[in-house]
Amino acid sequence: MQKLQIYNTLSGKKEQFEPLNPPFVGLYVCGPTVYGDAHLGHSRPAVTFDVVFRYLQHIGHKVRYVRNITDVGHLANDSDDGEDKIAKKARLEQLEPMEVVQHYTKRYHRNMDALNVLPPSIEPTASGHIPEQIEMIKQILKSGFAYRKNRSVYFDVEKYNKENHYGKLSGRVLEDLLSSTRELDGQKGKKNSFDFALWKKADSSHIMRWKSPWGDGFPGWHLECSAMSTKYLGKQFDIHGGGMDLMFPHHECEIAQSKAANGIDSVKYWMHNNMITINGQKMGKSLDNFITLDDLFAGNNDLLEQAYSPMVIRFFVLQAHYRSTLDFSNDALKASEKGLNRLMTVFERLDTVVPTENSEVDAAEIEAKWLSAMNDDFNTPILISYLFDGMKIINSLVAGTTSISANALEKLKTMYKTYIFDILGLLPTKKNTETDNSAFHSAIDLLLSLRTDAKNNKDWATADKIRDELTKLGFEVKDTKEGFEWLLKK
Repeated sequence: MQKLQIYNTLSGKKEQFEPLNPPFVGLYVCGPTVYGDAHLGHSRPAVTFDVVFRYLQHIGHKVRYVRNITDVGHLANDSDDGEDKIAKKARLEQLEPMEVVQHYTKRYHRNMDALNVLPPSIEPTASGHIPEQIEMIKQILKSGFAYRKNRSVYFDVEKYNKENHYGKLSGRVLEDLLSSTRELDGQKGKKNSFDFALWKKADSSHIMRWKSPWGDGFPGWHLECSAMSTKYLGKQFDIHGGGMDLMFPHHECEIAQSKAANGIDSVKYWMHNNMITINGQKMGKSLDNFITLDDLFAGNNDLLEQAYSPMVIRFFVLQAHYRSTLDFSNDALKASEKGLNRLMTVFERLDTVVPTENSEVDAAEIEAKWLSAMNDDFNTPILISYLFDGMKIINSLVAGTTSISANALEKLKTMYKTYIFDILGLLPTKKNTETDNSAFHSAIDLLLSLRTDAKNNKDWATADKIRDELTKLGFEVKDTKEGFEWLLKK
């Protein structure tokens, strides 16, 4: 069977996954900057790397998953000038910065719990690792790839590029940066405008500040991930993940910092999820075109036609491959809601199957296809399509036209449970007690089996009457080669 293949952004191709120290795997993912509520765009990396985390464990790896919280250093312009995003929020709301951090971190965790995103093994904060960041800056200065200016410390990109390749992740070329970048406010102390801050001097108005060998200040945004990933995963680790929007400059700077400080490339596989878009434009706070997860769950936004449950949002994310763009629309979310209900119906109908002595179903062969989908760079949409294909088999089992032994049936049930709930991380949809009752499902299956008998006997009047009456009650009945499918519409 094919082993796990991961698309490595660094090489631009799929590579067989070989951990540095099997069975252990080090996974680092860039987490949120906690100055506002999580929105739909934040669900993409959270769900994507949650599935990566789950699947790596499923195939036998012992995973240390580190996802950070950015609570200092991320400036308003995503560069080296402007106000700290959290400090700005604190100033506007007349709060202490750490009150802002605490408030939005709790709300982020609540949203992640709703999406059934597992907590990481370690969730470090930037402000909690100032000593580690200061030590890393000292190492970079010692290696000669940084310089001090006006009590700030900057990374010397041009000097680094003479011995290394700055831009190898994103495909940027330094000569192009030289011609395209411009002098920005707050960057006059740099040798070049594309140099980035490792430590910034704090002026008198800056609330968040720490003592350092270079004076009171705060770390640059890019530095925290290099310092925390190597602290908890070692100087070299397996996978670094994050959104595609972080590839440049954030991840490019991480590569340069870590190489300058440690003398080696830290990350073996770089993984990037693509964006959730709205009308073809990236969804984000800076563009003011986002929908918070709380609003999605409650239906409180002019762009929404209804509320969508957390599991519908999760299923919506999983229906597209993580490297493809995913465009928001009410139609797409409604289709996901319908698809999720159908998938849960597939699983529930397994309980109505009566086993036989012989078996025409090869559960191992079915699971091999499911594994092949996940081993192909975590291809969740293909896996979901295979799970839906199973409905044909299940319907024929319910109708009695295909046989399955008790052992094979138990294996099939375990497979569906494992892949739907443990790997894809979905939760059972909440239904009323009537539709949850297995006797209810059995009764509908019995009626449709009687309809099938009527059709076989050319008793069209009875067959049509059963279908028409079920349709009036809100059931959608579909004839298939294997027998029938049914779904209770809302």
